[in-house]
Amino acid sequence: MCGIAGVMTPDGRAIPPDVLEKLCARMASALAHRGPDDEGRLLKNNVALVHTRLAIVDIAHGFQPFVADDGVALIANGEIYNDLALRAELKDAAFATGSDCESALHLYRRDGETFAEKLRGMYAIAIHDPARGRLVLARDPFGIKPIYYAETEHGFYFASEPQALLAAGATAPQVFAQARDEVLAFNFTTGNATPFAGINRVAAGETLIIENARIVKRIQRAALPASSPPLSDDAAALKAWSDVWRDTVFVHQRADVPYGMFLSGGIDSAAVLAMMAQLNDRPVLAFTASFPDTAAHDEREGARAAAKAAGAAHVEIEVAAADFWRELPAIAAAMDDPVMDYAVVPTYVLAQRAARDVKVVLSGEGGDELFAGYGRTRAALRPWPFHKKPWRRHALANFGGLREIAPTWRDGMTALESQSASRHPNRLHALQAVDCAAWLPNDLLLKVDRCLMAHGVEGRVPFLDPAVSAFAFSLADRQKIQGGQGKWLLRQWLSDTFPAAAAFTPKRGFTVPVAEWIAGDGKRLGPLVARQPGIAEICLPGSVEALFANVNKRNGAAAWTLLFYALWHRRHIIGERASGDVFQALS
Repeated sequence: MCGIAGVMTPDGRAIPPDVLEKLCARMASALAHRGPDDEGRLLKNNVALVHTRLAIVDIAHGFQPFVADDGVALIANGEIYNDLALRAELKDAAFATGSDCESALHLYRRDGETFAEKLRGMYAIAIHDPARGRLVLARDPFGIKPIYYAETEHGFYFASEPQALLAAGATAPQVFAQARDEVLAFNFTTGNATPFAGINRVAAGETLIIENARIVKRIQRAALPASSPPLSDDAAALKAWSDVWRDTVFVHQRADVPYGMFLSGGIDSAAVLAMMAQLNDRPVLAFTASFPDTAAHDEREGARAAAKAAGAAHVEIEVAAADFWRELPAIAAAMDDPVMDYAVVPTYVLAQRAARDVKVVLSGEGGDELFAGYGRTRAALRPWPFHKKPWRRHALANFGGLREIAPTWRDGMTALESQSASRHPNRLHALQAVDCAAWLPNDLLLKVDRCLMAHGVEGRVPFLDPAVSAFAFSLADRQKIQGGQGKWLLRQWLSDTFPAAAAFTPKRGFTVPVAEWIAGDGKRLGPLVARQPGIAEICLPGSVEALFANVNKRNGAAAWTLLFYALWHRRHIIGERASGDVFQALS
């Protein structure tokens, strides 16, 4: 995986060389962790492109930018899984490398602004078309790979991470209150806005056309089919799934470097392991996290059984309180677009360990969204008055110490629910679509991207493939939810092909014992958190100290949210780059 960045100035004005050098150097430095293997730059007319490379495919020759004979140039952060098929289709194109991303360049030269419709993969792509005076940005339909932009009077800036835009001086580090309020409510944001004023995301599946440093057109590619005829025959559906899954995992393994996977005790990662074991001659390298000496459910037993049955090389990583206190400031630094999902802690530590052995990791994100695995989805489908609508509870509801709960905190989610209901008449599909539009790209996938890229590791998510989403949305509701459990068809396939996964064992929610760890040092931590400017701005005097002095199961999530926000605000808004553990960082 890689980092991309660039700028387009208005009115065709060229950037002075000394200014350009500083600008490119700052953006490249901010993205160096995403691409430690090489750096490439291109200046043409009023556009500069910057690329930091993590070499995965065609290591010797796949340097970027790619530049065609007509001057069209491309930089990409991604993997194009149908590259070989596209090369066969683009017979007249002169390919210069074996990189999978080069096919996107020639596809654009043939198809123009709709080129992304044919891409199968995860990608954040920037194209400069000098003949048309145009910059094109495109992001994959699920939002696996990120692009951010700042549209200013001085120019149009873009980058893989907001911190590169801040380093370039595209905008000042100021909080956008409405997005911050969403983060405090959901632990992630919806829509295009970020908690940084003036910095927005390219939406999942969106292609932007930029001319004269202004967005002139937006094209949207949907991740999910609007409707499909149901595969009502279970036997046929299971056979079709086996074929789809085999092909999907096969292409997601394409790499010229070592790869492995993250293995939990759940069935999504077990499905990845089961198919990888079928496709690989050598043992699959699987990494599992655990939380020793805590009340959190230990997933090692299930992961060990699955790894043993698959003949995998199993690496277990213990994540303890010491890791939490030591690594959390670095995690907050990596999560510049803040996700306050406590799973960032084990994900970061797993990636740190995996980086010793591999450069690519497959994981099971997306299985719950596409196959209806969440309890909140089933609760929302119950008949009135027993149904329970999702995303109705504010994350700080049990805290009571906010100066104000903004009345707009749920506006973005309400808009998504309305859009999904109008596009998907099937009620289950509409609920799944909300998760795929909000929770998935702006929490789960952002977490994977930042935590892995912080260590120069590429994360791949085979469930989030167009072939898989098309299949999942062709299933009848009963093939997803049966007997009070979600993911019925996936469970049945695992039960038939990989019994060690114990696929029909009731799902246990994944927990990280952050409340337990915080409670152990709460009285010491509370005053440090309370005096942070970002916290003082949003919380009533005395409320934070009182919360941290008595952290328990009921209010632990609130303590975690405020702690993470304090660290994020200090690092990314104030600009404090303090080293050391949580206590040193907040001091």
